Amino acid sequence: MDSSSLDEVDQRIVQELRRDGRAPFSQIAHGAGVSEHTVARRYRRLRERGLRVSGQLIPQYVGLTRWLLRLNCTPAASAKIADALARRTDTSWVQIASGGTELNCAVDIRSARERDALLLDKLPHTPRVVSVSAHCLLHIFGTTPEDTPPAPDTHPGSTPAPGKPAHPVVGTVELDSVDHKLLSALAHDGRSTLPELAEATGRSAAGISRRLERLRTSGALLFVVDIDPELLGQQMLVRLWLRIAPGALGAVGRALAAHPQIPFAAATTGPSNLVATGHFADAYQLYRYLDHELGTLPGVQSIETAPILRDVKRLTHGTPS
Repeated sequence: MDSSSLDEVDQRIVQELRRDGRAPFSQIAHGAGVSEHTVARRYRRLRERGLRVSGQLIPQYVGLTRWLLRLNCTPAASAKIADALARRTDTSWVQIASGGTELNCAVDIRSARERDALLLDKLPHTPRVVSVSAHCLLHIFGTTPEDTPPAPDTHPGSTPAPGKPAHPVVGTVELDSVDHKLLSALAHDGRSTLPELAEATGRSAAGISRRLERLRTSGALLFVVDIDPELLGQQMLVRLWLRIAPGALGAVGRALAAHPQIPFAAATTGPSNLVATGHFADAYQLYRYLDHELGTLPGVQSIETAPILRDVKRLTHGTPS
């Protein structure tokens, strides 16, 4: 392994954080097979190297619609346009892909008026934008218990991990001003302690604990790990656009969400009805994944692979007001 990459113990700690970003060090230590002192020391070092646990809203539970945009730009214009998109508070990530002329962007929109202003007015009239395609994200796989297989040390009847919603709600979770303050603090640091969150919101630790539990069990709040993929030895990042046969979309999406190479998979509108992000060590590992794992899943009809050249924005701080 490259000296700049994380060692095996660090990678196991990152994996445990991905299971539950707010898990206590004792729980992470048990899963990683090391002492609690080792976890605490290495977590501090991982933070210094850029690791961040972030609390993120799941848009469909809070009255938002997430759109995934594919913009084709003229050569040399992509960086400037990507920077402008990254400055928008409603974008959660922006990437430059496919030879530098394609941008991928996720934007959360509250109303049809906001959608039309962006998709029918703003973007089509942006200089050097050649074309825009917009895909409405219907479901992000891995965010509900039915998407996620049990961890190796659990059984099908066990209680879902604290990081997963136990009983996702149907409809919209209402957020008040205190919730927004709480979510803003968690977006900045998902492992903030209850006293720190209480200070940030002006409420008691007990009250914040109840709010945090409500947001997590409702499905509105998910904790994710943001870390430079190169630290994990992943040099090849790709966007996968897949066309899945009717009736197989859920099964394929759940399968991808369980693959360690796939940190993000979602059902979407459009000719490609499933989109995913893949992280691989090199081109050969990507080839083997496409040929031996993804391509063998029943229902996969076509695969478009677009290399990601640059992450312009990863994860958003704060929450929509």
